[in-house]
Order: sequence, then C-alpha cells, then structure tokens
Amino acid sequence: MAWNCLPAVDVTGSGRPVLLPDEIECYYLSSVDLLCEEDSYSSFPHLKSGLLILTTHRLLWLSDSAAAGAGSAYAIPLGAISHIFSAKKSLKAMFASPRVRFQLSMSADGRVDASGSGSVSRSVVVTIVVRGKGDVDAFLAKFWESWRGRAWEVQSAPSSSSGPGATANSGGIYGSDGTVRMVGVAGILRKEQEQWESTDRSLQEAFHDLNALMSKAKEMVMLAEKMRQKLLSGSNSQTNAGDEEMGSKEEMQDWLLSVGIISPVTKESAGALYHQQLSRQLADFVKIPLERAGGIINLIDVYCLFNRARGTELISPDDLLQACSLWEKFDVPVVLRKFDSGVMVIQNKSHSDEQVFAKIKILATKPEALRAGISASDAAMTLGVAPAMAKEHLLSAESKGLLCRDVSPDGFRFYINLFPEIDLHDMRLLKDHGVYASWVKAIHVPG
Repeated sequence: MAWNCLPAVDVTGSGRPVLLPDEIECYYLSSVDLLCEEDSYSSFPHLKSGLLILTTHRLLWLSDSAAAGAGSAYAIPLGAISHIFSAKKSLKAMFASPRVRFQLSMSADGRVDASGSGSVSRSVVVTIVVRGKGDVDAFLAKFWESWRGRAWEVQSAPSSSSGPGATANSGGIYGSDGTVRMVGVAGILRKEQEQWESTDRSLQEAFHDLNALMSKAKEMVMLAEKMRQKLLSGSNSQTNAGDEEMGSKEEMQDWLLSVGIISPVTKESAGALYHQQLSRQLADFVKIPLERAGGIINLIDVYCLFNRARGTELISPDDLLQACSLWEKFDVPVVLRKFDSGVMVIQNKSHSDEQVFAKIKILATKPEALRAGISASDAAMTLGVAPAMAKEHLLSAESKGLLCRDVSPDGFRFYINLFPEIDLHDMRLLKDHGVYASWVKAIHVPG
C-alpha cells in the first residue's frame, strides 16, 4: 500500500502541498500516473491521474480529491533517486503517452530511502506517465536541474556563521552557484546576509599574509570607504542607540524574514495550471490578512500585499481577478464578493453580514447617534475595518432597510430607520395619515 512505501504529504485547506523550509516548486504536470515497472514489488502504489509537482527537494503527487482537501498526496524525495533515464526516441514512443523513467532506492523495510546512509536493499524503476497536456521535455530538463542541484543537502548543511536568516539562499529556482535563492523581502535580507558573510571571509583572507592583502587591496579600499560612509551616516541618527533599540532592530529583521512567499506560482513553472495553482496559493495567503481585517478585505489591498510577498514575481490585476473567480470551483474557505457599488472584496465564508448589521444597529441606536447620525469613520472604529469598507457595510445596511441616510456638504450621515414596517412604495397611505411631509423632512428613506 502507499503508506508502506511513499511518505505522505500534508495539504493546505486550498489543496496545495505544505512545502519544506526553502523548498520551491519548479514544474507542474496534470493527469500523471506514477507506476513501478516491477509488478512483484507490491509496496509501491500505482498512482493514477493526479497532479505532479516537481520541487527542489521532492516529487509531489496529489490526487484530484487531495486538491479538494480530502484525498491522497505522496512524495518521492529527490535524494532517493539514484538515476534518471534519458527519454527514448522511437516511432512507438511518438504515439504513446510521454514517459519519464528514474531509478529509486528502497531501504530494507521497503520504504523510500533518502538518507544516503548506504542501507539500500534494492532499487526499483519508476515511470512517470503523462496523460495530460504538458511540455515533458521542459519537465525533464527541470527534473535533471533539481536533482543535480541537491538543494536538500544545502538546506540541511550547518552554517559556520549562525544567525537569523543565515540558512541557504533561496528564490526563483537556482543561483549561479547552484544554490537555491529566495524572493520577496526575505530574499533581499538573506542576500544582504550572504554579502556580509562574503565580506567577513574576504577580511580573513586579506589579513592572512601580506601577499593576500596586496591581492585584495582594491577590494579592501572599496570596502573601507563603504564602511566609513555607513558609520558617518549612522552616527548622526543613532548616536544614542542602546541595547533596546538594537534588540528591536533584530526583532524587525526576524519579522521581515518571515515575509514573502518562498515558492510563488509562476507561468513558467505551472504552465496551463497557472491560474488554478495561483488561486489555491492566494486562498492560503489571505488567511492571515483576513483575520487581521475582521474577515473581509478590499481586493486592492490584497493585490498590494500579495505582490509584495511575491517579490519580483509580480502578477497583473487580471491574473488576480481570474484567480479569485476560480474559488467558486474549489472548496476553499474564502470567496470573492462584489458590493452593489461595484467595490470588490475578499471575505471568509464564515463572515456574517447579520453580525455586522447587528453591530451597526447598536451603534446607530446610541443617543448621540440618534441625534447626529453615524459616519463611515464611526462605523470603521466599531467594526475594526477601513472607512471605505465601513461605508460599503452602511450602504448594504441601508439597502436592507436597517438604515437611512442624509447627504449634506459634510458628507453621508446614517440614521436608524424608525419605520421599517412601512411599505416604501405605498406613499398614498403615508399621505392619508398626514405623516408624509414631516417624515421626509426628518429622514431620507432610500428609494
């Protein structure tokens, strides 16, 4: 069975795999089978028609039900792969589903062995059968690149100069030196950390002996000038900086290191699955911003936050809107909502307008509000949202007959609707009772 051989993969609420530290997605293939060529090896599962994700550390296979958050998801560590076979070029292969074959090391207990400890009892050949649309040649090239890059070893190697953010550099896919690099604010800070480490090594090498110092003379002069300028600029603004300020800076750096999406979905890696996977990644990303914003957030704010976290891998507004529109097809806890005014927001499915209206009603029935009404700013403080969003809630409450508004040079003021039981279309009844004129003067009723 599958759990006797392949390790399981945790899946987020939107159906995306939970990645390891510094693990980055490299390529996607849809409708993929994973088959073991040795039928006698019963512990390897035959995985049919799932999504295959190549990362810098693993091959991830997700069933269609796993993408919905309820099925199977398994991983093959790239460290357990001992060989990748070249693609066969033959007339028969032209009319069959594309295949990629690799050799997988198994331990004595029948599990995938990625430890490299030499306790391999046997090897099996696994075939990737691509039944959907996808560039298999591009996948194979990325497969070779990730396997040879051995990013899982870089990530686990101890660093001689330990400190926050001193792990392997990550981002796009690979750097020029073969290491994994990162995007977003975390990537910038870690790149700066690496530059300081490189500077430290240069200092040690330069002062090793006179010859080394002479060979590094030009670099040392430039470095000394940069350090002098940095000290001069910092002496004016940070003369009285104490340990508390230094501690707050370290905390700020730790916070910034946690900002950013390590493995942003790109058109290059996802291909035809780009908007689908972007939609799932966005659904995972907005959970924390929604919690901080009270369960509802403006689409423009999400666009800014999401692009800032993606670093250089920016998306267009159309891509964001299309990704949000796909949530109707997926079982995710967030939805895209459009107010009557045209403002678009993202909100949790658990968000209740009735609860918002109840808070607004309590605010609007306070003695001061009965006299002067409430503004969008007043509602924003009560609801804990931005004034623009509070105004949309007030307009929604007005459309439900809970509030009525007064428009003056000072702006919109909203009042509790004292006559919710009156039919707004039956003005004859109001005139017959002699209350129409006084009511119009006192309260503006929508419609």
